[in-house]
Amino acid sequence: MGSKRMDHVGIMVANMDVSIRFYTEVVGLRLKDRFTHTNGVIELAFLGYGHEGETELELIQGYSDKLPAEGKVHHAAFAVDDVEAEFGRLKASEVRLIDTEITTLPNGYRYFFFYGPDGEWIEFFQRS
Repeated sequence: MGSKRMDHVGIMVANMDVSIRFYTEVVGLRLKDRFTHTNGVIELAFLGYGHEGETELELIQGYSDKLPAEGKVHHAAFAVDDVEAEFGRLKASEVRLIDTEITTLPNGYRYFFFYGPDGEWIEFFQRS
């Protein structure tokens, strides 16, 4: 049956350059690949942290302007080592926060949500 894993999560974006800058500067990802789809219309970019076999983030520009602003994917979560430091960093930036405080789950996991450039929900998540 082979090895299975999640390969990537795709997010539709309005402006590829703005989104790449956001995900590299705010989230800390690096651009791994960027190209125009074989259909000549859609532009794709793949980002990640550079780890072997990691799940990547795919940004998609030009897919369709008729799709709803809010899709089936609720959020993309990124693991962080210090959720409090990240919360403070983003609070002091121009990033729009969704949460006004960090949530701690019964098992000790901690997280908060903020908006990406196209209103997508992003979560910084720290496991205990």
